[in-house]
Amino acid sequence: MIGRREAARVLWRGAGDAVRARPRAVARAAGWSAVEAVPAAVFGRAVGEATDAFRTGRATVAVVWLGVLAASALVGAAGSRRLYPALAAIVEPFRDDLVRRVATGALHRSLRGRPDTGAVARLTHQVEIVRDTFGGLLVVARGFVFTAGAALLGLAAMAPELVALVLPPLVLGLVLFGAVFGRAAARQRELVVGEEEIAERTTALAAGLRDAVGCGGEEPLREELGAAVEAQAAAGRAVARLAAVRAVALAVSGWVPLLLVLAAAPWLMRRGATAGTVIGALAYVLHGLQPALRTLVHGMGGSGLRLAVTLGRILETGAPDAPAPPEPADPVPGAPAVELRGVSFAYGDGARPVIENLDLVVPHGDHLAVVGPSGIGKSTLAALIAGLAAPGAGEVLVDGRPAGDPGRRVLVPQEAYVFSGTLLDNLTYYAPDAGPREAGRAVDALGLAPLVRDLGGYGARLEPGALTEAQRQCVALCRAYLAPQPVVVLDEAAYRLDPAAEARIEEAFARRSGTLVVIAHRISSAMRARRVLVLDGTRAHLGRHADLPAVCPLYRDLIGRWEDGSQPPGVLGDPDGLDPVLRADLAVDAGEVVADGADRQDEVLGDLRSGGAA
Repeated sequence: MIGRREAARVLWRGAGDAVRARPRAVARAAGWSAVEAVPAAVFGRAVGEATDAFRTGRATVAVVWLGVLAASALVGAAGSRRLYPALAAIVEPFRDDLVRRVATGALHRSLRGRPDTGAVARLTHQVEIVRDTFGGLLVVARGFVFTAGAALLGLAAMAPELVALVLPPLVLGLVLFGAVFGRAAARQRELVVGEEEIAERTTALAAGLRDAVGCGGEEPLREELGAAVEAQAAAGRAVARLAAVRAVALAVSGWVPLLLVLAAAPWLMRRGATAGTVIGALAYVLHGLQPALRTLVHGMGGSGLRLAVTLGRILETGAPDAPAPPEPADPVPGAPAVELRGVSFAYGDGARPVIENLDLVVPHGDHLAVVGPSGIGKSTLAALIAGLAAPGAGEVLVDGRPAGDPGRRVLVPQEAYVFSGTLLDNLTYYAPDAGPREAGRAVDALGLAPLVRDLGGYGARLEPGALTEAQRQCVALCRAYLAPQPVVVLDEAAYRLDPAAEARIEEAFARRSGTLVVIAHRISSAMRARRVLVLDGTRAHLGRHADLPAVCPLYRDLIGRWEDGSQPPGVLGDPDGLDPVLRADLAVDAGEVVADGADRQDEVLGDLRSGGAA
């Protein structure tokens, strides 16, 4: 249940942070607000002086003061005209931040098995409520501050005693309003949460309506949904009852000062005040303080409550703050490019490990191919090297440092990512200083000149949905080739290309300086590599393509099927089907090859250390 302190905390954390994050826009808005408040500062004084001048027969002086009042109105209008662009520079970025927060929070919960159907209401309705109310309250709050400040300055300039009469009831009424604001916010929160609950119940009802009717469950569902609607109506009535307090607060702040000025008029005149002074003070209260107060109380009592509650709901359903990225550290001298020490990984606490107690050393400049049946753990190994998955046991190091530093490796997954923008922007995303000349050299090395021509050149804008999967893979591969990262991991990144194109691309990456790890889709990728890692579900085997058939039955079988033509080119199975977010339901080919056990258990080349892998 949200209370007064919680409402204040939400406003300070959400709306307050949005204001503090944009000091230049705030400074512009404050400056133009001061200009807009000039008529409020001049109004009472001009009315009072003109009254006294007319009363004493000085018509010219009266006209001059009325002219000052008219000029101040023009100045205020100019300030208003320049004010709203400054306010928009605060409000619109805040809305964008909220959209990102809602989307991130919904994805965060959905990826953990809790689909967030209420996110639709937050994204399409509540974010717009926050945007509109936040913008409106910025106008109201800064209007009250500057208008009330200008009116109090005008009163002090006319007679300091007037401030002592007006200020105490003004403050008392605001304190009274603030005291019940939290309780009203609690009721308003019930409205917002009820709206989400009704949306979720309606979604579930629509999805299962046929089954509900078939089982004769209409009446219980009607009662359940009706109870939610009644609770929503009760919360609305409670909010309406609390609106009466706004009227009391407004009476104390707005009308008591007026009565005090009228009651104190004889006393003021005995102290030297004129009739114009009293009339001017009344003008400040009636045409300065009261309108600003009325707008503030009604705005905060309506829009302010919705802002506090809706913003609080968005904040509490957002994703947790991401941990700060680790500071980049220099490579450890003499460390290999990639090293796995006793690494095990399973999709869940009770699941069978996909990778178990694996030790692996990949030296700098190596070209390693990883082969094995679908679902055996090849893409999992790529995710571990890239730092996208954390091992359950052991450690993964890149250049001697924990995996995950994007400055040390680049991963091209099975499903390539292309963003809306020019082709050159996509190709140079990891190398922003590269230009068309550097991109051209990469394109020529990979044999992708026809692709660039078909897409319309480097300046052509790409629409990802209009590209084929093969075209997206080529763009992603060229992006990785241009990247400065020393370790490149290709996770079946060319499986949509024909064998000749895949061979040309892998050979280009092999000539590129750095270390290359290829999760192989075809056995030909293993034939091109300097070394091959075979994952067979029981043991891991590492060695050269020419040596492995003698020690790894699975590898010997894969090559035999390739050579006798009994297996299509995709002999290693379809892409692993590893989801972008790792989970236990990897797809497995119905006809996959499963190793029956190794005939010999030999270490090959000494790069697989003892500990469960040979």
